Amino acid sequence: MEKKTVRTGIVGAGFSASFHYEALRKVHGVDVDVVGVYCPPEAERRAYAAKRGIWAFDNLESLIEAVDVVHVCTPPVAHEAVTVAALEQDKFVICEKPLTGYFGDGSDGFSGDTFPKQDALDFALASVERMLAAEAKSKGKILYAENWVYAPAIQKEREILEKTGAQILWMHGEEAHSGSHAATYAYWKFSGGGVMIGKGCHPLTAALYLKRVEGLKRNGKPIRPRAVSARTHAITRLEGFRDEGHIRADYHDIDDFSLMHVVFEDGTIADIFASDIVLGGIHNWLEVSANNHRTICNINPNTAMQTYNPVEANFADVYVVEKIGTKQGWSLPSPDEDWMTGYPQEIEAFYRTIAYGQPVESDSRLAADCISTIYSAYVSAEKKGAETAVRAF
Repeated sequence: MEKKTVRTGIVGAGFSASFHYEALRKVHGVDVDVVGVYCPPEAERRAYAAKRGIWAFDNLESLIEAVDVVHVCTPPVAHEAVTVAALEQDKFVICEKPLTGYFGDGSDGFSGDTFPKQDALDFALASVERMLAAEAKSKGKILYAENWVYAPAIQKEREILEKTGAQILWMHGEEAHSGSHAATYAYWKFSGGGVMIGKGCHPLTAALYLKRVEGLKRNGKPIRPRAVSARTHAITRLEGFRDEGHIRADYHDIDDFSLMHVVFEDGTIADIFASDIVLGGIHNWLEVSANNHRTICNINPNTAMQTYNPVEANFADVYVVEKIGTKQGWSLPSPDEDWMTGYPQEIEAFYRTIAYGQPVESDSRLAADCISTIYSAYVSAEKKGAETAVRAF
């Protein structure tokens, strides 16, 4: 099969835009032409473009016109607007997580601590509907950039489910570390919530995906979430929190610890933890308890490599693993961290969908179920854990 060439553009110039570009360089099944980048701050887009030898577009419309695919790597508050603009021009969209959300009422006094969480759920679901409607009218599609779906451990579990006909009874997952990279993450009005959406979306979407796989294999239809019970906490904002400088503690109005108990349509369950108060690097894992097997998917950390370093300075120029506090003593360097977390596999799969029409594992409906579950969970947390129905898309 002759390789196709696909023109692509990146919206955003921060952390996610950087790893998207690195993943694009590894695509081998399609010839990817990275045309350029756009983000509102001129200095940032020009610096990003100059470093990579691509064009810095002066406006979003010009970038969309020049490409076949738009990578949405902006803060979540801009996801809907950029995605819809691209779909209206029949472009494919690779949208970072979370798909969309609720970012306040625009008032100076808005606080994530005090507004009614039903408002967030209603707005987020309406945003999802607008995005799905734009997709339905477009020749393009939304490809949801949830890397956990494509992580090797999760894809191996997918194979096990499909080949053994397993029934998942319970899943238990977590994403945790010591705090987000982004300064804007501290504010609900930019991030659409705290750790429950910022980190909880990863293990949650992996769990939703695996139940979807199970349902499609057995009955030809996904098994979707039916209800959720949740609690959130802001531990680093407690009056008695003792800040030793190791954990990010400048959050304004968001949660830094959360748990979700999800009940699926078939009565099976998943428990999802997310936290910004854990030291020692990133902790990403999902445990699957099925009726014929048990799997522990360790994404981070893993023991592919173990190193002892007696002097911190020895590893000054050596990357070990994201969010590790020290390089001295025993550590678990990741030989290829991006591969273990699914980034290159995700982008490769998306471009095979775009170029050759191959099926996509992480689509707009999976993203929509994630948003619906999380904002229903915020409603539950406001009610001290009361079970709340989840609208399935």
